[in-house]
Amino acid sequence: MSAAATQPQLVTPTGLVVAPPGLEREAWLSVRRQGIGGSDVAAVLGMSQYTSPIELYLDKVGELGDVRRSPELVEAAFWGHQHESTIAAVFAERTGLGVVEGPGMLAHREHRWMLANVDRYVIEPGERTPSSLLEIKTRSAFQLDEWLLGVPDGPALQTHWYLAVTGYAHAHVAALLGGNRLIIHRVERDEGLVEHLVEIVGAFWQGVLDRRPPPVDGSEATAELLGHLYDVAPHHVTVADPAEVRPLLERRRELKAREQRTADELREVDNRLKATAGEAEVVKVQGEVAFTWKRNGPLAAKRFTAAHPDLAQQYTHRVDALDTQRLAAEHPDEFRAHRARRLVVPKENAAA
Repeated sequence: MSAAATQPQLVTPTGLVVAPPGLEREAWLSVRRQGIGGSDVAAVLGMSQYTSPIELYLDKVGELGDVRRSPELVEAAFWGHQHESTIAAVFAERTGLGVVEGPGMLAHREHRWMLANVDRYVIEPGERTPSSLLEIKTRSAFQLDEWLLGVPDGPALQTHWYLAVTGYAHAHVAALLGGNRLIIHRVERDEGLVEHLVEIVGAFWQGVLDRRPPPVDGSEATAELLGHLYDVAPHHVTVADPAEVRPLLERRRELKAREQRTADELREVDNRLKATAGEAEVVKVQGEVAFTWKRNGPLAAKRFTAAHPDLAQQYTHRVDALDTQRLAAEHPDEFRAHRARRLVVPKENAAA
């Protein structure tokens, strides 16, 4: 067999198949770690709600370990996959376009680290081969207004990444909102955006190859990751570089002080507004409702119990709760392994 015969063949203008469909999960994950896929792009740019750049880096270098996703995310992903074929069929019916499944995971012919797992490929009427792609999403009804305006940033970045890998000039995005509203958008290729993405994501991938991690950022995704990334070594002490730690501690003190000042100022503003309202529930300015101060907040349980002890007793019920004290006493190792880590900074010495 000649060398040319063993080379991957183009299945899109710039896309090569690097993994067949139906690959076992571990093998599929292994191929996925050899580059950056569409679902990774938002994380690289620091725009993902669920994955931070440092988490993605650790995943790509094989150092992330077993990070469990929340049951809600797992359930959402499950239903997204279940609805995929239905959404594709309805898209084809409503647009008159042909829809077919793809040949597997693709890589760019020149930049093999650029990967794409395309949901479906689109065939124009009268044609025999695909000329664009279809990205399928399942989202909450609460996101309807955002999708009516166009494709939101995350899916838009993913779609443009797939355009970069495949070489197509346009793509379609079909999103099922709330289980009963299908929104369809056509996305035209923006060559400037494609070049920008390849440059930024390429720099991140080079950092993966060089084992040069991105800086730790302030995202919630990073905070959650660091909370369970490391196994805690009891009584272990790290001797840190003072040039690195002391500026961070000083910055933290400044931010905590600012946070307290802001909380005090906000409380003052709220108190002045409440004083203006007095016994009224609604305050208007020039005929328009400016703010309300209604008795519709949470019940003050302690005050209610003190004022009406018999009634409180009548509406008190027991709930199942984990006996953490007994668990800690009888299974200390398991208890410790599942305790959350807290960052505690001792107060400054007054003489310092």
